[in-house]
Amino acid sequence: MTTHWIAVMGNSPGVGKSTLCVALASWLRDAGAVVDHFEEDEILTRAQFRGVAEEFVDGKGVVHPRTLVAATRSYVEHARRSGVDVLVTDALIPFVPSLVAWGHDEPAIAEIIRDLERAVEPTRVSVVYLRDDPAVALRRAVDRSGPAWGEWYVGKLGAAPGTRSVVDLASAAEHLRREADLTLRLLADSRWDVVIADAGVADAEQIARDVRERLRGRLQALVPSGH
Repeated sequence: MTTHWIAVMGNSPGVGKSTLCVALASWLRDAGAVVDHFEEDEILTRAQFRGVAEEFVDGKGVVHPRTLVAATRSYVEHARRSGVDVLVTDALIPFVPSLVAWGHDEPAIAEIIRDLERAVEPTRVSVVYLRDDPAVALRRAVDRSGPAWGEWYVGKLGAAPGTRSVVDLASAAEHLRREADLTLRLLADSRWDVVIADAGVADAEQIARDVRERLRGRLQALVPSGH
């Protein structure tokens, strides 16, 4: 049975969640665990998320919450049948950025998270939340991917029902600050363990070391001493 889900999310693009996912997955595999590393762009290609992909690409780009919950349940059940020990996912649950963009308010998102909690039981979930100043992280993402990416990102947010106030990188950063506050409130009320890491005060290697140490006690059965 899958014993643990490490869900890595961040308060902004460019905050380093994909890099952290790679480091955590490698650490766990080196310790002998069977790991499924679910990368961010796989949500449109994984078989268990076919329903999500079909709703997202139907021209509206909006997915019904029950579809997200059903896909999540299917994913966990498939992992259990496949003998996976740990799931390491990049920007998957609890889907807060997407739910905000699709126009759901805080009470509705809180109810969706409760549905997700029930869907993944009895798998234990640790949410690793990476945070940085969104303005700094967005500039890092633009420097990495180019100005066209920044235009695409602003356009994507500005076109969504819940984020139409975004018209440039500055308003995108302000939206991400509000979204981070919402996310942390929701996570504080969830049944899941939450590990918060400040990406602006350490490099990627140090962040990975710190997160590993904070997760180690939750993973004692999977990570032998010395790993």
